[in-house]
Order: sequence, then C-alpha cells, then structure tokens
Amino acid sequence: MTTPALSAEQEALFRLIEDTREHVFVTGRAGTGKSTLLQHLAWNTQKQIAVCAPTGVAALNVEGQTIHSLFRLPIGLIANGEITQTDATRKILNAIDTLVIDEISMVNADLMDAIDRSLRQARGRRAEPFGGVQVVMFGDPYQLAPVPPRGDEARYISDHYRSFWFFDAKVWTGGEATDGILDIGAHGAGLHVKELAEIHRQSDPGFKALLNAVRYGRVTAEMAGVLNGAGARTPPDPADGEHPIITLATRNDIVNAINRRHLDALVGRVQTANAEVSGDFGRGEANYPADMELKLKVGAQVMFLRNDSAGFGEAPRWVNGTIGTVTRIAGGTVRVDVDGDEHDVEPAVWERFRYAYDPGTKNLSREIVAEFTQFPLRLAWAVTIHKSQGKTYDRAVIDLGSGAFAPGQTYVALSRLTSLDGLYLTRPLRPSDIRVDPDVQRFMAERRAAARA
Repeated sequence: MTTPALSAEQEALFRLIEDTREHVFVTGRAGTGKSTLLQHLAWNTQKQIAVCAPTGVAALNVEGQTIHSLFRLPIGLIANGEITQTDATRKILNAIDTLVIDEISMVNADLMDAIDRSLRQARGRRAEPFGGVQVVMFGDPYQLAPVPPRGDEARYISDHYRSFWFFDAKVWTGGEATDGILDIGAHGAGLHVKELAEIHRQSDPGFKALLNAVRYGRVTAEMAGVLNGAGARTPPDPADGEHPIITLATRNDIVNAINRRHLDALVGRVQTANAEVSGDFGRGEANYPADMELKLKVGAQVMFLRNDSAGFGEAPRWVNGTIGTVTRIAGGTVRVDVDGDEHDVEPAVWERFRYAYDPGTKNLSREIVAEFTQFPLRLAWAVTIHKSQGKTYDRAVIDLGSGAFAPGQTYVALSRLTSLDGLYLTRPLRPSDIRVDPDVQRFMAERRAAARA
C-alpha cells in the first residue's frame, strides 16, 4: 500500500518515533495530518507494532484492535483489580516493540494505567513504564473527550486522579506504588508532546485564526461577529442545481429526523441494502462502520464512509466524507454523482482484526476475525458532529440546537470546513457554545511552558 507523502514536520516526527524508544503524544489542530502520519507509521515502521483504539469503529478506521480486546481488560473501572492474562495474551504483549493508540483523548486515566500494568505484568518488567514498550499516541484533546465517569466510578477517579484524562494517569505523573507496579519515581514516565502545526485542510490565514480562537476558547466579540456574519445566510437549494450541502447537528434524533424527512420527500420507492456480518464483530449498531439496513432512493444525498480503493497509481474517485447524489440503484451497485461525475459503487468489506503471536517467526501477525459488508454510504442530508470527526466539507450547515453540550464540539464542527465561505449557521454562535475543558487547557499550557524552558 502506498501512503501520502509526508510534510517535513511529519517526517521529522516519524523519525523520532522510528529511531528512538521515546513515548510520544502526537497532537495538533484539525487538518494537520495526524491520521496521515499514523497510517505512514503503520505501513513503514521496521518495529513490531500493535495499533489499537478505544472504540470498535475507531479501531476499524486504523485497521487495529480495540484496547479492551487486545489487552483482554474488563469493561468499566479497573482500578487496582486483578488483571488476568492468558498465555496467548502474554505472548502478544511480549512481542510488541511499539504500542500505537489512536483517539487517545477518549482513553481515561484508569484505562491508561491498566495498559501500563498489563504490559509490566506480561513482560515481567514491573519497575519499567509499560514494561519497556514504546507508546505512541495520536489524538486531539481539544476535539474529543473520554466519557465522564459517574457514581462510584466518578468518586474513585476524584480520589485518585487529578482528572479523568489520559494525561493525568499515574504512569505519566508518578504515584504511589501498588504491588510494585507503579514504581516509576516522582515524575512518571517521560512523555514527548509533539504538536503538528501545518494545517492542510484550510488555506485562508483568517479562517485558521478564527478556528484557533474557537479551539482555545479565546473568541472575541469581533471574531464572533465575523463567524456569525458569514454564517447568517440561507443555505442554497439543491433543486436549483447547487452542489449538495450537509447539516452537522449535535444530536442523533435531529440528524435522523432531517434524513428521514428528505428521504420521504423523494419520489420512488425505498430500496434497502442489508449488511452481511460474519465472525465476531461485536454487538450493537455502535460497533458497525455503516448501517445494517441502508435505505436509499434515487435522488438521495449520501456520504462516502471510506476512501476509494482505486487501482495503484490512480486518483481516488472519492474519499471518506465525500458527498454525492444517488442516480441509479440496480444490479448490485449504487450509482452516485460526485461533482458531475457518476460512479458505480459496490459493497465494501470492513475487516476486524485481532493480533496473534506467530511462534515460528516470533513476530506479531494480524488475523481477520470478522467482516462487515455493506455499501460504503450513509444518508447525508445530516450527520452528527461526532460522526463528522476526521471529515472535510466544502460547505455545511451547522446546527447547534439548544447549545453545544460537550467541550470541543463547536470547534470540531467549524473545523470540518475548508473555508469560511462554506459556513451556514442555523442560529448565531453564543459564548456558551465555545467550550474548552479546563484540564486540557492546564495540561497543554504546562507542556508548552516546559518546552520553552
């Protein structure tokens, strides 16, 4: 597989990861190429790596395994409970040189310490952070947060951690030893925080400055006026020959209602494509990369859910997030118009992997344990802001409804756009929509100060 060429700063960061044993947190604003670097690392490293992520869909996106599955950890708070390991799990964990974790901002402090304990235990190196494994993490805490703990779990986190974020785990901050497992000194394991700076999604300096202000919670009245002035327009009507436009909303029920209303308004009958699932793909729709039942009509606005698997050297016809319009449904294919060009789209296969140890080569291998087959399409008159993560849109209607309810939500929505010209707001932004987690502000400020010292 060929991967996109790296920029100079991405190449320098790849070399740091590849040529050292340092623990690295790769972060950066939306559109700086974190995913590109992760993909390059996965395909070009000479090390034995295991790639994992906190959720099933995130793991699918990086062709890895979920954290809980890889480490065989129980769901929920782990705390100081016993971590049981089979011989197979120990062999896998002993074979890892570098552990890569994507969407690290969704990993809480307790799970981060459980990863550390598991590796020390499996490798018999209890005095060494992560049992000597290099840990490389990708993510942006200004965009996604871990699920807040509740009840007794929240009380435990409050009693034992500065916050529930991964960066406040004891493996990084130091802490009292528990059966020798956290015997890492007063300062914890060394962590290099590397922030990619070059933005590839947007080119206009003014729009970049506005997005930075939203990201860091430093929006002035003048900046809000610019955003609200640009967004205070009626969205174009596709019936007038305009290109498709998508709505980014805060809640699933809003998105579903918009998509259902537009689908019902189209003439013709609904045709349903049923996904095929084989193997252990996990239970529930949340684990699936596409709809189990994809309901379409000719004229439906759809979004592609993965990149085009074009032939070697050929330009992709679409990428993950491309918007198009269904023009024909027949013969096991869906024809989609993308910017005036029509393409026949066939079902795609998502593979769920599991790492295994090969005693013959003494290397890690990946086994396919499940497959999900469905057209790589989703109705896309609307999508949740959360599911727009990682996507790029030329134009979008942003519907914050009664208000952004999570830190970073407004930043994620606005930063999907390539330019201010593509912004449409259903209502003006309010100061309460610009939310930044104070623990993230504190951690990043401390790291930047340490880098300058």
